[in-house]
Amino acid sequence: MLTGWRYRVVSVVGAASLTALAVYFANHPLPQWLFTTYVPLFDRLDAHVLEGTSLSRAVWTAVLAVLASLVPLYKPRPRRILDVVALTQKLVLVAGLALATFGYFEWSHRLPRATLVMVVGLLLVALPAWFVWIRRRPPAESGRTIIVGDDPTLIERIAQEVSLSVLGYVCPTSALPRTRRRAVVDDDTAATDARADGGNVLPELAHLGGFSRLDDVLVEQHVDTVVLAFMRPDRAEFFGAIDACHEHGVEVKVHRDYADSVLTAESSVGTLVDVDVEPWDMQDYMLKRAFDVVFAAMGLLVLSPLLLLVAIAIKLDSDGPVLYEQERTAVFGETFSVYKFRSMVQDAEAETGAVVSEEDAGGVDPRVTRVGKVLRRTHIDEIPQLWAILVGQMSVVGPRPERPELDSDIQSGVVDWQKRWFIKPGLTGLAQVNQATGHEPDEKIRYDIEYVRRQSLGYDAKIVVRQLWLVLEDIVEYLR
Repeated sequence: MLTGWRYRVVSVVGAASLTALAVYFANHPLPQWLFTTYVPLFDRLDAHVLEGTSLSRAVWTAVLAVLASLVPLYKPRPRRILDVVALTQKLVLVAGLALATFGYFEWSHRLPRATLVMVVGLLLVALPAWFVWIRRRPPAESGRTIIVGDDPTLIERIAQEVSLSVLGYVCPTSALPRTRRRAVVDDDTAATDARADGGNVLPELAHLGGFSRLDDVLVEQHVDTVVLAFMRPDRAEFFGAIDACHEHGVEVKVHRDYADSVLTAESSVGTLVDVDVEPWDMQDYMLKRAFDVVFAAMGLLVLSPLLLLVAIAIKLDSDGPVLYEQERTAVFGETFSVYKFRSMVQDAEAETGAVVSEEDAGGVDPRVTRVGKVLRRTHIDEIPQLWAILVGQMSVVGPRPERPELDSDIQSGVVDWQKRWFIKPGLTGLAQVNQATGHEPDEKIRYDIEYVRRQSLGYDAKIVVRQLWLVLEDIVEYLR
């Protein structure tokens, strides 16, 4: 299978070529006559053959519409053949609808109805076949699996339990037993040490290098499947390995007994389960992103007078900046800066460090200012986060982003906590509308995972409406 930029170039050029050929074929007089004569519903139409500038415009319009619709397929993501076929046909239908809509408003660029139907019909067959063909692997490269992890004992156990033929493993040299570390440098000396030690961990598997060599290993070994074996997942290494696999179109799996750190496909069966890195398809993602942009832009615009008043009140109430900045964990375990209206005294955490506010547990936090109490009760302190939504760092709905310091502490004590890293954090979420706070991490992760499984644009809308209602109730209660 082609990987990286080669796959992208070939997929785009092939899709454009097939689309242009489909338009030229459908525009030929003979197909036009046969289609408008013998195909029911279209036999009442006249054959319409485009020529010259009209034909060129039609070809370029069709190519651009199809290429834009097929964007999700230009990355070499691992997908089953039936999934590739279904997704490609879905995107072709989207392109056909776009062409029909555009032709309705821009008559000079339209494809005649018979031509449009024939083009879509041809592409429903040709494009899925094309994407399946360029994703194929030669027989010699099929079933090539490696294990990537940070613990040799876990790697050995997984290698013994899976039915796949494992080529080797990728693991930091520093994590290997002494005999294996020496084996990397001197096989003969290491063999002597192994006999002296009474054995050796992973005696039959080749050590292919550390995490820094993963990209090279995937290409050099023509790997099609990676099995994760992380006992103590570091965010950077863990998601770096997953990102490298998806960049090269390599399928990622995890042993069912060690699936607490990842999102897995619900349809997976057997010892190994598929890692589900992209729970949204492109159309749903685009709709969600459009909703985020509109919501954030309208919120900042409508609330701009209030923002000015709040800024003045904060400056008059206490010394310090109007806004304060915090690092929060983002999708795939990365971090980003989030801004909120300052509701505490300046340098509130200078002595305590990062801690969960006692207000989350219903107590009183002495660090909160007089204006800060109002901002927190009415949720006005969260409004600046609309900017993070607008620029794409957050979403309106998703798991609330935690601070890295607190995130690491919770991660070590709560099963499934790392699964939150697989989706973009949100301004609100299912946990928030159910009043689950940072003092209840087990309850919070239960709601977060439930949201991951049920997420959709309609579900997001319900959560937003419910959150707005709760905010309104809090404001009314405070005014009383």
